[in-house]
Amino acid sequence: ANENVAALRDVGRRELAFEYIVKAPDYCSGKAAIGATRVRVNNVVYLHKQGRTADEIRVEYPDLTHAQIYAALAYYHDHKAEIEAELAEDVGADERYEQRKAKALSERHGR
Repeated sequence: ANENVAALRDVGRRELAFEYIVKAPDYCSGKAAIGATRVRVNNVVYLHKQGRTADEIRVEYPDLTHAQIYAALAYYHDHKAEIEAELAEDVGADERYEQRKAKALSERHGR
């Protein structure tokens, strides 16, 4: 009986694997992604947070299965801080890009 309790404690210490999710330094810049697709978890979460259903997400990413989409969302719910930080970083990068583009256009037009 004590062996079973010890084994259960050990399982609790290990991080659960997500069948469809890959997170490796040499894949998608180390960000969690759906394996063999290069679609990052945060891409799926971004669409989900816009109110898109799994069917609507598949329109954007037709190679994904429903299981892969739900795995990405499950990963998000278990790693919210990580994915939210990635989403915030992406928004910041988009804003910086738009600022650089606006500056370049104004300089080009002598304004």
